[in-house]
Parts: sequence; C-alpha cells; structure tokens
Amino acid sequence: MQTTSLRKGENTSLLTAPVVLTVSVRGLSADVSALLLGTDGRVRSDDDLVFYNHPAQDGVSVAGPVVTADLARVPAGVDRLIVVASADPLQPGAVFTRAPLLSIAQTGAPTASFAAPDFTSGETVVVLAELYRRNGGWKVRAVGQGYASGLAGLATDYGVDVESEPAQAPVPLPGRGHRGPSPAGHTTCLSKVERLAPGLLPPARQAGQALVDRSIAHQRAAVYLILDHDRYMKELYESFAVQGFAERVLALSATLDDDGTVPVIFSSRRDPFLEEIRLDNYRGRIGQLHTQVDWGWGNIAHAMRRAVGHYQDSGATDPAFIVTQVGDEPRDKAEVRSLLQNTAPLGVFWLFVGFGRGKLAFYKNLNASTSASFTNVAFYDASKNPGSVPDERFYAGLINGFAAWLRR
Repeated sequence: MQTTSLRKGENTSLLTAPVVLTVSVRGLSADVSALLLGTDGRVRSDDDLVFYNHPAQDGVSVAGPVVTADLARVPAGVDRLIVVASADPLQPGAVFTRAPLLSIAQTGAPTASFAAPDFTSGETVVVLAELYRRNGGWKVRAVGQGYASGLAGLATDYGVDVESEPAQAPVPLPGRGHRGPSPAGHTTCLSKVERLAPGLLPPARQAGQALVDRSIAHQRAAVYLILDHDRYMKELYESFAVQGFAERVLALSATLDDDGTVPVIFSSRRDPFLEEIRLDNYRGRIGQLHTQVDWGWGNIAHAMRRAVGHYQDSGATDPAFIVTQVGDEPRDKAEVRSLLQNTAPLGVFWLFVGFGRGKLAFYKNLNASTSASFTNVAFYDASKNPGSVPDERFYAGLINGFAAWLRR
C-alpha cells in the first residue's frame, strides 16, 4: 500500500479505529510517551501521561517505541493526543540532532510517515505528532517541535505532576562564554521560570545571557507581542511555528518583566483581539486564542494603537518593548509611520519581526534613509520559520536594536 510522506505542519485524516504510531530514533537512547489532553490543552489528571511506568490509559497504550490509540475508545473529554520522544534522562548530555522518524499506520488506510527537520539547539524532547478531533472524526498533524527540556518539564507544562529527573550538570556549548556572574535579578527570574514553566528555562537562560552580553541585564521593560493573523499565516499557526515564537518571546519577557505575563494582540480584519500568555498557561495558548480571531488582511496600525493604549493605561514607568510579528506589507503605510514617530517620546520601542511568505520591504527599509529614520524602531528577519533559528542567534536578533535604542 502506498505511503504518504507528511511535511512539518501537514495533516491527514484518520479512521475512527486503532492507529499505530511507531517512532524510530537514531543516534541516542530515547523514550516514547503520549499525553491525552482536554480542550484546554492540559491533561485531565496525572494518569493522562502514558509512558513506560503507566503504559495504558483510555484506549491509548505505549510499548517501547510504539504508541497505539484505539480512537473509538478515547473518551469524549479527550480533545487531542500528542506523541512525544524524549532523550533518556539516564544518558547525561544526550540531545537530539537527527530528528526521529514517525510511521502512522491503520488497517484499511494508507500508511503515513514523517521526518522532522534535524535539530541544532540542544533539544532533549520532541513533540512528533498531534492526533485531534475534527468535524466528528480524527486527524493527525505532523508537528516536529523540539524543546530543550526533559520529559518532566514538558509534562509539567501540560499539567502533569511528575517527580523531578536526576539533576544533570549543564552541557557546555562551544563558543559561548560568560562575562561574569549573572545578576541577582536574573537569577530570581530564572527561579520563577523553573517553578512555573520549566520547559522555558533553556530559552530564558539564553535570553538572559543575551542581555548580559549587551550590558543591559538590569534593564526592565513591559514586553508586548503583536501577531499577524492574515489567512496566509494559517499554516504557521497550525504547525506551531507561531506558538513556538510566542514561547520564546515569553521567555525573554521573564528576564525583562518579572510578572511572567505578555499581552498578546492579534491583528485581524476586525478590532484587535487582546489576551495574555503567561508562564503558568503558555502551553498551547496561541492555538487556543487564535481560533477566536477571524482570518483576514490584518490592520497592523490598529493593533499597534491597541498596544500603546494598554501600555499607557497600565501606568508602567519602564519602557515598552513591543515585539510585532509581520508577514506582509501594511495596508496603510503612512499611518504606521505616523504611529512610530508619535510613540517615540512615550518610551515605546518597536521591533518588527518578519516571518512568513509575504513582502517585508516596508519594514526592512524604515531606517534605510537618514531623512526618514525612526529612533525607536528595528527590524529582524527571522526567516520563514523562526523555530529553525538557534536561540543564541534568535535572541541577538530580538535584543540588538532594543539595546542600541537604550544607549541613545
């Protein structure tokens, strides 16, 4: 029978019958597990983590590298299942470099396979696939999202209370050095991240180090996130690229603003939709929120005004660092330029982060001319998928312009 090869972010329909997902890991010892999640993106109880010490739950079982899900037996309260591969915690320093291979088989249906892009940022756990309900049936999506945290960190983020893994010394990375001890404030922030969102601890460390390297480790700022919700961004939302981007911004926020909360504004054809992503709710948060927003050609200027209004209403005295993800040219370029100019005296810094498939020349060229330069603006091209950019380079792109603005 023919095999369908899925790319990252693609999905295919499943029969409401047993499905067998086989994981093949190359280059290191790894464990395979599954998580049963409700509509809130979290487990109903600790029993919803299915792994070698708890190998079966509500129609889902794990046997070595194989996850079997009898979809007809999965309770109605389970909205989706995720399949996870994690590096063996008893193998110190083990990380994924070559991505695991996944085979998805059902009797009477074509076999599907998925191989994610290889990893480069010290990932120790990989979400390979998501099985989810759709229109009374089931579908499977190829995810391939890596995280630099163990199974315990990932499980905790989904609401599972698990015992901590054995403590391991951090693996030194070549070419990275410290310029002295981390500031006490940064250590406090990391302690909060470790307690509330251990899966974000590695990127938070890298974000903090980026601030140290640019001599702004003690700086505080109110971090905002604006997300483009145009229809052509749909694939990037479904493939978790936007979720991953938001998580990395949240990790940066934890080092700049100790409340562990980032206001998120979706730019769509209607009024901007404002919500929050926090250290204690971030897992799957963007996926939960963006379904409440219409697709359309976003009014970026309207979203920018909403962010500035929220910042002014908050009474914050620290500057605002507004990370604005853009995927195409703005509808009203003159209005955007006017907003940038008018917010300069307010202590508002704008970082436009480009990723997607649209045209970005407007944002790239905002400061190309000395006669039309904006002191409170920078642009960072994060490629078509920012998840492929290593943390060190990603945070350099996010922080360089902000640090230069602070030194003016």
